[in-house]
Amino acid sequence: MPDHETRENIVLEARQVSKTVTSPEGSLTILADVSLRVRAAESLAIVGPSGAGKSTLLALLAGLDLPTTGTVLIAGVDLGALDEDGRAAIRGQHVGFVFQSFHLIPSLTAIENVMLPLELRQSSDARKVAAETLGQVGLGARMSHYPKQLSGGEQQRVAIARAFVTHPDVLFADEPTGNLDTHTGQRVTDLLFDLNRSTGSTLVLVTHDRALASRCSRMLELDAGHTVLQGTA
Repeated sequence: MPDHETRENIVLEARQVSKTVTSPEGSLTILADVSLRVRAAESLAIVGPSGAGKSTLLALLAGLDLPTTGTVLIAGVDLGALDEDGRAAIRGQHVGFVFQSFHLIPSLTAIENVMLPLELRQSSDARKVAAETLGQVGLGARMSHYPKQLSGGEQQRVAIARAFVTHPDVLFADEPTGNLDTHTGQRVTDLLFDLNRSTGSTLVLVTHDRALASRCSRMLELDAGHTVLQGTA
């Protein structure tokens, strides 16, 4: 990344991040000295074989876990300097998530699931904004349906609407098509990248799918916790 890059354009940064855990066999390093900087509206794929540390890195970048050593910053804020409530507040303000297993609340309808992050912000027009966002993902006619009444692809589209409804600075997607068939996965992928472009949110995508990763502007490849490649996808 160019040295003249303005600091204001960097929405996500990791500086020599490592994660070590204790196992019966002794100390185990899951990640070792990973560094990256991601600009606003950029898309970054994190790739590598199973066990490479991809999901661990995502958890650290999102402040869901803390590194053993190193620093993670979202919107210039050092997550390690905050307590859990502080990190949760940063996530609520700057971050969206899409997971492989959807993570919808089964007792809430589609629109209620999408309204949830807006209500946590005490937004006065949560239902209106949620309805508009569901329309954007092609589910305007399914707003009153519960997750069990929706297909897997529809559930993931609800999850994407929920992630984008607050216009997050960074959207983390962890194997977002992993539970979907190829055709449905392609439609969900198209939707993710369309919203990435139209909203200006930064997309950080964890995937084992090289074809999916190639659609991102940059790629970081991990193997056994180490960065083995970082550059254009």
